[in-house]
Amino acid sequence: MPILLGIDPGLRFTGWGVIEADGNRLRHIAAGVIATKSEDPVPHRLKVLHDALAELMALHRPAEAAVEETYVNRNGSATLKLGYARGVALLAPALAGIPVTEYAAKTVKLSVVGTGGADKDQVEMMVRRLLPGAVIGRADASDALAVAICHAHHRASRLAWARA
Repeated sequence: MPILLGIDPGLRFTGWGVIEADGNRLRHIAAGVIATKSEDPVPHRLKVLHDALAELMALHRPAEAAVEETYVNRNGSATLKLGYARGVALLAPALAGIPVTEYAAKTVKLSVVGTGGADKDQVEMMVRRLLPGAVIGRADASDALAVAICHAHHRASRLAWARA
């Protein structure tokens, strides 16, 4: 049964979630948030993010990783910083030899809640329902678990089509 890592990137808070997938059966393993200090220089914050992701991968040994795609907002500086964090979130698993898949936020919401326009509360409620007993602190961790669940569902569909 493969272990999957979901990542919701952000420079201030990066959510992460680890699940085990056995077909459509999912099991929560761990979730949390990597926080960086806004007063620290961006390169240091990116190193903190990378080192924490590397430590998580060494601990949980995921077979695959999934990262939520970045949306563009009106604040160009904030979008750029989010892009930096997303780059680290894509690079860290790749450096560890772990395949990485990207999902748009709407795809994640549609996969987990059933509608691409779901709000954060709806996503968290469904994550709790799909992963009974999951201890979720911040919404970033819930979002990361949703990315992992989305990947598990898409992965199961791809495997089913490959067998057909």
